[in-house]
This record gives sequence, C-alpha cells and structure tokens, in this order.
Amino acid sequence: MTSPSAAHERGVLALTGVTGTLGGLVLEQLADLAPIVVVRDAARAPEGFEVRVAAYADADECRAAFAGVETLLLVSASESRTRRLDHATVIAAAAAAGVGHVVYTSFQSAAPDATFTLGRDHHDAEQALRASGMRWTFLRDGLYQESLVRFADADGLVRGPAGDGRIAAVSRQDIADVAAAVLRDPAPHAGETYTLTGPEAPTIADAIARGGVATGRTLRYEDETVEDAYAWRRDAWGAEDWQLDAWVTTYTAIADGSLGEVSPDVERVLGRPARSIEQTFAG
Repeated sequence: MTSPSAAHERGVLALTGVTGTLGGLVLEQLADLAPIVVVRDAARAPEGFEVRVAAYADADECRAAFAGVETLLLVSASESRTRRLDHATVIAAAAAAGVGHVVYTSFQSAAPDATFTLGRDHHDAEQALRASGMRWTFLRDGLYQESLVRFADADGLVRGPAGDGRIAAVSRQDIADVAAAVLRDPAPHAGETYTLTGPEAPTIADAIARGGVATGRTLRYEDETVEDAYAWRRDAWGAEDWQLDAWVTTYTAIADGSLGEVSPDVERVLGRPARSIEQTFAG
C-alpha cells in the first residue's frame, strides 16, 4: 500500500509507451493510480484513462501532454536514425512543462562508446536528463529474455558474432515490476541508476537452448564472423547502416562481455530474486 507521503511526492503520474509490451505491463500494475497515458495514436490508447497525444519529435505536443505532470515514465523511443534527437526533444519538453521526476528506460551498456551502438543513444538521453534540472531514475535494462527465442529463424537457428560470450538477460516482466515499484514511490529512487538483469549469465548458446526448451522448441546458436553477419543481413533486409550496426553489435556486445554482468538491482528494488529464463517462459 502506498503511503500518503509517497502519493504526495509522486503527484500526477503520466506513462508513455503504454501501447507497447513493457509500458502496457507497467500500466496494468498502476491502473489504480489513474495515470495519464501519453500516446502517439489516440486510436490505440487503452480505454479508461485520460489520454494525451504526443510524438517525442514534436516539442509542442510533448509540452502540452506533460502539463501538470509531476512523475513521468519515459519509455525510450523506437529504434530509428533520429532517436537521439527525439529523446533530446522530449526531455527538453518535459523540463519545460515542469515535470519533476522522470523514470527513463535505458540500457545495460549505456555509454558514449558502448559496443552496442544503441547504448550510445541511451547515454545521450541520460546525460540530457542529468542536465535538465529534473529528478531522474535510470532503469538500465539488460537484453530481454523473451527476445532470445525471437532471434531464431524458422529452423530454430540463431546466428551472430557473439562467440562464447555470456548474457545476463532479464525478464521484461521484472523490468515492469521494478518500474511500477519506482513510480509508486519515486522519491527514494531519485538519482538512482538500476541495472536490471537476470539472476545468472549463461553463454549465449546455453541461454538460447534453454529458451527453446522452455517454449517447446529446439533452438541452437551458431557463431559467425562480423563480416558474414553484416553481409547476409544486408542482403536479406537491405536495412540502413545504423540499423545493421544495431543488429550486429547486439552480438558483439555479448562477445566482449558488455551484457554479461549480473546485477542485484532487481532484488534490491523488489525484495525477491530476478526471474530465470525458465520462470519467465513458464509465465
């Protein structure tokens, strides 16, 4: 039960990303708080909540959507070549609107020189929040356990230049649970950076095989060179360079250990251990 003082500190709560899986899980847990939901498309907004429409790239829309909001869940923008600018725009708009505290979904390896290229986007967003004058909490999410099985092709094969690297993948539900706990009582979490991982760091091959068993599939990992990784992805999808870099460096970040450090922060916030791969897929 949330204390009156926590409710006072939280003030008006707004959630972004609620039409996605992670934001939707957070909304389920915080529905009793009647949060404002900020969406790009009103037609996709969940029913029963105050809806405000804003795209991260539109400063005016964001300022209007965040008016009167004290605490904001800022789910990171979808991958795109303009993502850094979109983050900078929405963060500046939140500050201009008078938001007091932003809880931002970042990434485990966020750094200016992160191997995983999109981790650099998250570093920029974190720096913008630090400089904004707003209070902040960073949830540095590890790679999702759920994504392990989605990497596989129709034959159950996952290919990438991850070598025998280890991965401390985390359940998306655990991230949502932590986010909900922080948003219910944000004051104690101001200025905190939580790295959210699973309870162990198996090799990528073991993690994928276990994800397969847990979902009733036979999955296997096959290592490949960086050059081959770029070549077949470029041929298969013809993606822009930034997207190819993001796909391939997901694996090279595993290879160099960037995603292999196990953190106690899920248990630190929730008072229980993080879910294992098997527990995640068991529901």
